Amino acid sequence: MDILLILVVATVVVILIFDYTNGFHDASNMIATVVASRAMTPIQAVILVGAFHFIGPVLGGTAVANTIGKFVDVSALDPITSMTIILCGLVGAIGWNLLTWWFGIPSSSSHALVGGLAGAVVAAAGPAYVVWGFSQLADGRLTGVTKVLLSLIISPVIGFWAGFGIHRVMRFLVQGARPILNKYLRQFQWLSSAVLSFSHGANDAQKSMGIITMVLLLGGYIQEFQVQLWVILACAAMITLGTITGGWRIVRTVGFGIYKVRPLHAVDAQLTSGAVIFAASMVGAPVSTTHVVSSSIMGIGASERPKAVRWNTAKEIVSTWVVTIPGSAIMAVITYLAVHVATGAA
Repeated sequence: MDILLILVVATVVVILIFDYTNGFHDASNMIATVVASRAMTPIQAVILVGAFHFIGPVLGGTAVANTIGKFVDVSALDPITSMTIILCGLVGAIGWNLLTWWFGIPSSSSHALVGGLAGAVVAAAGPAYVVWGFSQLADGRLTGVTKVLLSLIISPVIGFWAGFGIHRVMRFLVQGARPILNKYLRQFQWLSSAVLSFSHGANDAQKSMGIITMVLLLGGYIQEFQVQLWVILACAAMITLGTITGGWRIVRTVGFGIYKVRPLHAVDAQLTSGAVIFAASMVGAPVSTTHVVSSSIMGIGASERPKAVRWNTAKEIVSTWVVTIPGSAIMAVITYLAVHVATGAA
């Protein structure tokens, strides 16, 4: 087995591991509100979310994969060097995911992926090998890092104000309703949770699909950037497995640490988040489910009782969002330097 094939296999395995960490890191986004509002038991929530998490990537298209798979371009380098760079970037992203998961901080796996890959590419080959997209922006086209970052920045703002507005409307519609309404709202969450899980799977799993497809193209195993069926199924399976097996540390933060979630809040948060994420998936915009869900809960809380929102927790989450890209980039750079020293010494 030649060294290039070994690197390709190793990189694909690491991408699937990242997909798994993405699943258990972001599982809280789908599970937290339904558990906090007592609509489902944790086991019921995990089974429902896991099922629709798998369906999402299979039926959600590949628009996001096309965006993520093309924001760095190391095709001009030799395949072994480019594969090593991507591998180091992924290790940096996984390291950041594990670090924030351990401390129960709902950071963005999408930000970690962008930071890790961009950091490794800049450290190894220089900024010219990152598709920044600034020049295309002047022509009215969104590409590369610019498209990714704008998607990640704008989506939580939309999530906040959409949650704010939807909750105002829903409160008006249900004013004067009897307490039995909560029973029906909890039942409705089975549908709204399925929609959110489908949307999350359709958006987040595509990020790993895009990187695997880029790796196969760089290795010469495919001739054009086209996501293969086995890649779709593998990424769908890994993100689903991650969802089923993890996320409980962050559930406490998202479900209980931002605002006291009741059935109406949970329904509004799921509808808001599902709609924003699904719309982003259709236009190829990679968004952070963590950002959208957390910001929608903040918007719902601000719409009802701003003083009851735990803004200190919200500030901690926002500060983590800010440091995720540089943090994962630094971890990727350290990984690359360690590999470079080790291989140089060898």
